[in-house]
Amino acid sequence: MSKIEGIEGKVVVITGASSGLGAATARRLSTEGAKVVLGARRAERLEALVQELRDAGGEAIAVATDVTKRADVKNLVDTAVNTFGQIDVLLNNAGVMPLAPFERVLVDEWEQVIDVNLKGVLYGIAAALPHFQKQKSGHLINVSSVYGHIVVPGSGVYSATKAAVRTISEGFRQEAKPYNIRTTIISPGAVATELLNSIGQKDVVDQIKDFVAEIAIPADSFARAVSFAIAQPADVDINEILFRPTKQSE
Repeated sequence: MSKIEGIEGKVVVITGASSGLGAATARRLSTEGAKVVLGARRAERLEALVQELRDAGGEAIAVATDVTKRADVKNLVDTAVNTFGQIDVLLNNAGVMPLAPFERVLVDEWEQVIDVNLKGVLYGIAAALPHFQKQKSGHLINVSSVYGHIVVPGSGVYSATKAAVRTISEGFRQEAKPYNIRTTIISPGAVATELLNSIGQKDVVDQIKDFVAEIAIPADSFARAVSFAIAQPADVDINEILFRPTKQSE
């Protein structure tokens, strides 16, 4: 894969980068010439990915990051700026999907999904925005979901957080114009990742795992969408990408 104009040389910070969508995006952007700064809780997996990218000729660093901790997210972004001199893109990718009916009253899971999917995004904005304002440039990419557009039984809390991500992103887009900041929401459907592992209810997993396995598309499909949004000329702001597997009906 060759370097791509509009991506080459950019500093891209990615949360949830140790697997799935984040790891696939790190691989693609690194080969396209970006300098990637990877954050996730699983430090060993992060370091292995960084070594893989460096062995392939890329520039990458890892920062152990729990997005439910504001200080961790700030440290991730600040480390990117201290290492490479700037931050061009923040990909708020970290997420969990603990689907379950409301009647089970899994309050701890509700709090977890809000802390990761919603507060984690806000912490990312809080960390990156001052740098974007100072630079008078930047690109915020937030990950929603098809479930941020629809609700099905069991997805109520998860869908609420992903719909909120879309609302926050649109509000940010409107306010960010004086600083020349671009804003993108990416809403994937069924993609082959470890996200189902965050569902704690075995019967819920059993109900959907075969369906997802049958239709899920590779994580690089998401990475290509990210690459497309970043690579646009500076005067083009791709605000939202919603995509599904061709076989997915809902």
